[in-house]
Amino acid sequence: MEAILNHLNEPLQLTAAQIGFYQKFNFIKIKEVLNAETIHYFNEVISRKVNELRKAEQPLEERDTYGKAFLQLFNLWQEDEAIRLLVFSKRLASLAAQLMQVDGVRLYHDQALFKEAGGGITPWHADQHYWPLSTDKAITAWIPLQATPLDMGPLEFSAGSQQIKTGRELSISDESEQQIRETLRVTDFEHIVEPFDLGEISFHSGWVFHRAGANQSSYMRKVMTIIYMDKGMRLKAPANSGQENDWKTWCPGAEIGAVIETPLNPVLI
Repeated sequence: MEAILNHLNEPLQLTAAQIGFYQKFNFIKIKEVLNAETIHYFNEVISRKVNELRKAEQPLEERDTYGKAFLQLFNLWQEDEAIRLLVFSKRLASLAAQLMQVDGVRLYHDQALFKEAGGGITPWHADQHYWPLSTDKAITAWIPLQATPLDMGPLEFSAGSQQIKTGRELSISDESEQQIRETLRVTDFEHIVEPFDLGEISFHSGWVFHRAGANQSSYMRKVMTIIYMDKGMRLKAPANSGQENDWKTWCPGAEIGAVIETPLNPVLI
């Protein structure tokens, strides 16, 4: 365990080219961020906690598109001390700060996204539709807990699409898949969908459009995500019901216009 803890807090310095790529396209995939021992350990720990906390689900064929996309559990750092070590990793938080070019980051929240064998697509969307945050200095680390080939449904990015404002008002749904796909079809933003090697992690901004394919494999696609924000992030007045819910759930007690410094949003680096 000591070796894993040391690894989680060992600095990883990005190159100027990597930072420039993220600044231009608002996503990046980085290989060998976490070693195999660390990934295997957290696969076991997070899977056990997800199985413990998950509720009985409807059969896949009876769910709507959102329900078919993934099993979703939030803020597991509060449920398990081992998972807290991953979520509070200085190695990962430092990468987020480097990519966003900020002095430090605080936690917005974490979530496990487990896509069942036979699970459906995750429709095109932009995460920040749900976030009552005053700037775009927020980023998600997408951490597969296994190697993720194309048939398991890895993330697909529309590189640079953070420039597009059409579709930002859409929640994850059949409508967002159709409308955003049509918008992206008439632009020249390149779509990037690639397998993830073991230990490879992606980071993406709140406004870049992304989706994931169906899980056509026979195995659960297990992913842990951590959402970071600039440590000076302020709460903005919610613009929709999703942002209202996020305020009450992930930033309880924060005041509009003030820095989001609640017990659920600690500074990580």
